[in-house]
Amino acid sequence: MAVSSTSRDPLGPEVSDEAVRSTCDDASQCKRYAVNMGYWKDPYIQHFARHPKERKAPEISRGYYARVEGVTRLVKAFLQKTDRNCQIINLGAGMDTLFWKLKDEDLLPGKYFEIDFPTIATRKIHTIKFPQPGLHPLCHHWRRPPRTPQARGSHEEMRPGPRVNMSDRFGQIMIDNLQSRKCSLIGVEACLSLDTQRQRFLQNGWEGAHAMDMVEVYNALPPEDVKRIEALEFLDEKELLEQLMLHYCLSWATKDAQDLGLLEITL
Repeated sequence: MAVSSTSRDPLGPEVSDEAVRSTCDDASQCKRYAVNMGYWKDPYIQHFARHPKERKAPEISRGYYARVEGVTRLVKAFLQKTDRNCQIINLGAGMDTLFWKLKDEDLLPGKYFEIDFPTIATRKIHTIKFPQPGLHPLCHHWRRPPRTPQARGSHEEMRPGPRVNMSDRFGQIMIDNLQSRKCSLIGVEACLSLDTQRQRFLQNGWEGAHAMDMVEVYNALPPEDVKRIEALEFLDEKELLEQLMLHYCLSWATKDAQDLGLLEITL
C-alpha cells in the first residue's frame, strides 16, 4: 500500500492525510464526552482522548451511542458463533477501545489486529506502554497472548458508520463539509442507498450482506437502555437527529464455509 501526503479522488478535491488523521481525535473526543455524560461505560477512553473543552450536541452523543452499541452487539454475535476461534482486524482503528472491552468480558478472539496511519498507531502504542498515573491499567491487558486458535473458512466484515442516502440535499451538504476539510468521501457511488451498500459486498463474492441505517440500529437497541440515555440530556429537535441518522448506516457481510450460522447474525 502506498501512502502519500495528498491524493486525488473521483470527486476532484484534494484529500489530505492530515485531515483524515484529525478525524481520529474528533471521534475520540466525542466518545469521551459521551462516556463522561453516562451514555456508556468505558474506563479506557480517558487514556486516548483529552477531556473535551466544549459541550457536544446531544445528537452527536446519541449517534455515537448507537454506533458503539450496534458494533459491539454484532462483534459479540460473531464471537459467539465462532466460539472466539476467529480473528478481528480493525481497519482505521484510531483510538478505539473495543479490545479492552472484550478483554474485560473474557471475549477476546484468537487474534486481534488494529491498523491505522503509522503516526496514530505509534501514538497509541506509546500510550499503552506509558499510561498516565492513576488511570485504568492497559499494558498487561494488551500483551497477554490469545488462548484460542484462528478459525479458517468463515468471515464477517463490518463497516460501522459509512454514509448512506447521499443523493439528497442533506447528503450533498455532508459531502461539501467533508470536501471543505479535504476529507472527500471516496466511494460515494456505493453510498446512494442501503441496497447499494449491500450490493457492493455481494458483487465482490460475499455470501450474505446486510445494511441498516442508524435510525434502525437505534430502534433495535434495548428499549430500557435507550430510555436511560434519552434521559441524560434534553433533545429539542428530534427530527434533526433522525435526519442525521438516516445518512449513516451499519453494514456487514458474511462468508460461512464452515456453516457456523454467520448468515443469521443481526442486531
